[in-house]
Amino acid sequence: MSQPFTPEVIAEHGLTPEEYNRIVELLERPPTIVELGIFSVMWSEHCSYKSSRVHLKRLPTTGECVVQGPGENAGIVDIGEGYTVAFKIESHNHPSFIEPFQGAATGVGGILRDIFTMGARRSRHEGVVRGIGHYGNCFGVPTIGGEVHFADRYDKNPLVNAFALGIMKRDQIFLGKAEGVGNPVIYVGAKTGRDGIHGATMASAEFDDEAFEKRPTVQVGDPFLEKLLLEACLEAMRSGAVVGIQDMGAAGLTCSTCEMGFRGGTGVEIELDLVPQRETGMTPYEIMLSESQERMLLVASHGRAREVIEIFHKWELDAVVVGKVTNDGKMRVLEHGEVVAEISNVFLTDEAPVYHRPLARPEGQVVLEVLHNAVDVDAEGALKALLASPNIASKEWVYDQYDHMVRTNTVVLPGSDAAVLRVKETRKAIAMTLDSNARYCEIDPRLGAMHAVAEAARNLSVTGARPLAVTNCLNFASPERPEVMWQFSETIDGMSEACVAFGTPVTGGNVSFYNETDGRGIYPTPVIGMVGLIDNPKHVTTQWFAREGHAVLLIGDETPVLGGSEYLATVRGVLTGPLPELNLDREKAVQEAVRTAITEEWIVSAHDCSDGGLAVTLAECCFSSYRRAAVGATVDVDVDLDAMTLLFGEAPSRVVASAPVGAVAKIAEICSRLGVVCRQIGIVGGDRLRIDVRGATAIDVPVSDIESAWRSRISAAMAVGK
Repeated sequence: MSQPFTPEVIAEHGLTPEEYNRIVELLERPPTIVELGIFSVMWSEHCSYKSSRVHLKRLPTTGECVVQGPGENAGIVDIGEGYTVAFKIESHNHPSFIEPFQGAATGVGGILRDIFTMGARRSRHEGVVRGIGHYGNCFGVPTIGGEVHFADRYDKNPLVNAFALGIMKRDQIFLGKAEGVGNPVIYVGAKTGRDGIHGATMASAEFDDEAFEKRPTVQVGDPFLEKLLLEACLEAMRSGAVVGIQDMGAAGLTCSTCEMGFRGGTGVEIELDLVPQRETGMTPYEIMLSESQERMLLVASHGRAREVIEIFHKWELDAVVVGKVTNDGKMRVLEHGEVVAEISNVFLTDEAPVYHRPLARPEGQVVLEVLHNAVDVDAEGALKALLASPNIASKEWVYDQYDHMVRTNTVVLPGSDAAVLRVKETRKAIAMTLDSNARYCEIDPRLGAMHAVAEAARNLSVTGARPLAVTNCLNFASPERPEVMWQFSETIDGMSEACVAFGTPVTGGNVSFYNETDGRGIYPTPVIGMVGLIDNPKHVTTQWFAREGHAVLLIGDETPVLGGSEYLATVRGVLTGPLPELNLDREKAVQEAVRTAITEEWIVSAHDCSDGGLAVTLAECCFSSYRRAAVGATVDVDVDLDAMTLLFGEAPSRVVASAPVGAVAKIAEICSRLGVVCRQIGIVGGDRLRIDVRGATAIDVPVSDIESAWRSRISAAMAVGK
C-alpha cells in the first residue's frame, strides 16, 4: 500500500524533497516503503553518479581494442589471438573505515565477482591489509601489485580501491542482461541477511516513524564460498544455459534486478518468498536492500533452469528460480503473491537525477602554486629521509601477506614499476599498474590527473608493455561543495586529455564522494588503473640494475622542479607548487623510445623516475630484488641546476635505464630518431651509491645502509605497540 512519508524519513533515505516529489510524479502515486528504499539506493551517488555523470561523459571511452566500455560489470579489451581482458577498479572506502578487515575483504570479493560475471577468472592500515590478503589468498587469486600512500588527510577517511583483472576468450563473454521473455531468473550463492542495510527497516507491514531504524551493518565476506561461486558460475556459463549474469553488489538484489532488465530492454518479476534467507522475519525492504556477499542473479534459457540449478547444487550452493523475464520494462517485486514494488527500470536508471552542481576554484589554490625559496644542502640526509618515508619506503610488509604466485601466471612480482601476468596458450603477457598522486591533484587537479595517467603509461612502458586502456576510481570529498566539484571537473578534463594522447580509453570505473569527516575532506585522489600488452614475455623488463659494468642511462631531459615533490612534503613539511609541466608529445616519445629499445633487446633494466626524483630512483635501481642481490653505481650528472633540485626535484618523461656499454650507441640512435635525449650518466658496480653533481660528490653511501632503512620503515612502524 502506498503512503506518504514524513520529511525526516525522506531525508534519512538520502533523498531531497525535490527528488521525492519527482518519484511521486514518475509513479503517479506515492511510493511504497519498499519502493522508497529502492529509489534511495538507485538514486544514490554510488549507483546513479548523479553529481558526476555530466563530467564523466567527457572521458574517451572508445578505441580500437575496446570490446566493452562503461555500463557493464567490467570493461573488456581485445589482446589478440582470440583473447580478451576484463578489468575494473572499485572503492570500498566507507566500509573500510567502519570495519577495516571486513570492509577491505568484501571490497575484494565484490570486484572479483564483477570480473568473473563477464566470464573471466582471476590500528586500519593493518586491518585493511589483512582483509585484502585474507580474501584474495583464500579465494585463490594472486595479489600482484598496488599503491600505498599515507597522509593525515586520510586518517579518518581511508581509501581502499580494489582492482581486478581476468582473461577470457572473446567468444565466451557474458553480459549483465535479462533477455528472453519468460526466461527464468535464478538467485545463486549465499543466503540473504541484513548485511549492509543503510536505510529504513520495516518491523511490520505498516510503517510509521517509530519503525524507522538505521542499520549500518558491515557485510561479512566468505572467500571460500566465493571460490565455489566462481567455479559454479563458470561451469554454468560453459553449459550454454546462461543468458545473462550479474553480481549482487551495491544495492544487492535491487541493483541486479533493475539493471539487468534495463540493459536487456525487458522487465524482471521476482517473488521474495523464494529468496534464500539466513535470518527470520526479514521484510521485503530488507531483502531488496541487503548487501550480503557472494550472491549472483542470472537468467537461464527457457527450459534449462533445472540444469543450472543442479550445477550450483553440485557445488553446495543455493540456486532458486525466484522470478522471470517480462516484456513490460518494469521491476516487479512480489511478497506472498502481492505486489510490494513496481517501478519502470528506466525510472531507476536513465531517469535518475543529474546535477550540474556549481563549481568554484578553492580560495587557497593560488597559495599552493607559490614555491618557497629556502633550499637545504644535506643531500645524503635528504636521501635517507626520503627512502625511510612511508610513501617511498618498501611496501614489503603489505605485499608479503599476499599470495602472488597462485595459478602460476605471475611473471613480475610486486616491487617493480608494473606487475606482469603471462597469458597461457599465447605468447603474450599482460602488464598492469595503479597510480595516483594526490599531492599533485591538491595543487593542480587538472595537471595532477594528467601526470597520474602519464606515470601509469610510463610504468607500463618501462616494463616493455604498450598501454591499452584505463579504469579509474575517483575519490573526492562532498560534491555539495563547489570547490570539490571544481576539483572533480578539472580532474576529468586532465584525465581525458592525457588518455586521448596515449590512446588509452576509459572502459569503466567508480566514483566515491563524501570522503570527509568533521568537515575535513581528503585530497582529490583519482586512482588510475592501466593495462598494457607485451607481445613477447622475453621482453619483460624490471627496474633493478642487472649486472656490474653496465652503463646507467638517463632517457628524457625534462627539467625537474621541487613543487609538489615528495622532498618538500617529507623533508620540509610543505605542500606547495608549481608542479612540473607535462608535454604529452615528449612523454609519448620517451615511452616509445624505451619500449623500442626494450623490444630490440638493448635495454636490460628500466625504472620510471618519479616520486623522490633522480636520487631516489637511482637508489631503488640498486636495491636487491627477488632475482638478484644489491649492487651499487657511480653517477655524475652535469646539469645546470642546484644540487637539491637536480637530485630530488620531480619531472615527467624521464627514465633511468641500464644496458651493456656496447648497446649505448644503439639506444641513443633510437632516442635520437624520436627526438629524445639519452645520456650515459654512470656505471653499475661496487657496493656504494655515489652521485656527483658536476664533478662534486653530493651523495656517497653504502647501498646496504640505505636499503636497510628503506626496507624496514613500514614493518617497524607497524610493530610499535605490539
